[in-house]
Amino acid sequence: METLRMVPPAFGNFKKALKDIEYGGYLILKGWQILWTSPMTHMDNSIFPEPSKFDPSRFENQSSIPPYSFIAFGGGPRICPGYEFARLETLVTIHYLVTQFTWKLCADNSFSRDPTPTPTQGLPIKLVPRKLR
Repeated sequence: METLRMVPPAFGNFKKALKDIEYGGYLILKGWQILWTSPMTHMDNSIFPEPSKFDPSRFENQSSIPPYSFIAFGGGPRICPGYEFARLETLVTIHYLVTQFTWKLCADNSFSRDPTPTPTQGLPIKLVPRKLR
């Protein structure tokens, strides 16, 4: 969850204003397209203290996170339908990478957005199967 908070798989999405609304001193008219971006929410210090710090324990108490504050896969009725499958698939893959292999990253750890997070040098890693005991 913390990895997805810091580097969400989707940068954002367009939504359509269903009615006139004032937000932050700006008038947004009904019908206007609005771009929401998950990093703006995920890196908000008022929601996630020290947002640049990697802290997996922030998700230990789910009730402490306000609704629609963790939006790596969207939220509400339009949340990504593959959300739980993607999480499970990621956990299984990480489990096997960690328990069955030793591995080393062969490049620096920098990302760009294209519009999704993309390693700037690809993701060259060296995997070596662990010896069976």
